[in-house]
Amino acid sequence: MQKLLLVDDDNYLINLLSSYLSREGFQIYFADSVSGALAIINQNKPDLIITDIMLKQLDGYDFVKLLKLDELLLDIPVIFLTAKGMTYDRIKGYNLGCHAYLTKPFNPKELLAVIKNIFRNMDLLKINKKIYKKDYLSNSFFNLLTFREKTVLNLVVKGYMNKEIANDLNTSLRNVEKYITRLLIKTKTRNRTELVKFILDF
Repeated sequence: MQKLLLVDDDNYLINLLSSYLSREGFQIYFADSVSGALAIINQNKPDLIITDIMLKQLDGYDFVKLLKLDELLLDIPVIFLTAKGMTYDRIKGYNLGCHAYLTKPFNPKELLAVIKNIFRNMDLLKINKKIYKKDYLSNSFFNLLTFREKTVLNLVVKGYMNKEIANDLNTSLRNVEKYITRLLIKTKTRNRTELVKFILDF
């Protein structure tokens, strides 16, 4: 269950939003000040923060600045939900790194759509990072192989036996055995079965 932190000193709004977003399947935390919000974050890091700008003592802008100073918190997406609707205010919010800026009065369905869109984009980013990491590891490994080692490896994965590889490459059986030994060393595998599994797992 995704956790949302609501920060606003309007108790009526907090109660309405808490009820609405809870029904949509989110776990809700709330605070009426930046200091209260930070205390909650230290106990339960939220997946997303929805905050007003006009708060007592520290305002919403200060809140975002504090989040960006902490490596463990700077990746939390922030939505400004505020009565400050001037273009200048919006620009300031986006320049500080907020993900969305909604002005009061607002439609709860629009807020919900914005929340879901942010989470969807975050999921896509995570998937892309995994793909990139996988491609990087794969490419970095294959760059360690010579052209002939790659050729032999390709035939091993296809199920060719050593004699068949030797015939296909017009080389000696001894040379094929040498190439496969090198591949086992580079992949830290013990036999052909482990070697094939290592490649297929990339």
